[in-house]
Amino acid sequence: MMRRAATFALALLVSSAVTACSGSSSSGGSLGSVTAAAAAPAKGATLDAAAFAAALQRPGTVVLDVRTAAEFADGHLPAAINIDVNAADFSTKVGALDKNVPYAVYCRSGNRSATALRVMEGLGFTGAYHLGGGIGAWTAAGGPTTK
Repeated sequence: MMRRAATFALALLVSSAVTACSGSSSSGGSLGSVTAAAAAPAKGATLDAAAFAAALQRPGTVVLDVRTAAEFADGHLPAAINIDVNAADFSTKVGALDKNVPYAVYCRSGNRSATALRVMEGLGFTGAYHLGGGIGAWTAAGGPTTK
């Protein structure tokens, strides 16, 4: 019952976000049509799929997939870069990125992206946030993916 209520609430949010925004996307998915740039998410914030989609529209946002290379190859958000949070060199690779741009981080379910945020915060990143529920929540809400 709680899951059904949460799914309904997410659907309502997605519907509201899509209705309130104009534009379209050739990649399909209801979340892909969100065009209005949202306010910058708080550092370390956990966003639902609709808010994540809106935040992706902010100029300069880097989409960071922290799953394995095999998971990434199976499908990922458009324009995402892949750095496996469980790889021994994650801190080195992510530490080489610009710490002052916004990062939209995601994984399969939201657990690894939360771990990645803690590492990134420790490295001095100023604007990283993540997708609660991961790519599963994204696709359930109609968000586009690519291979």
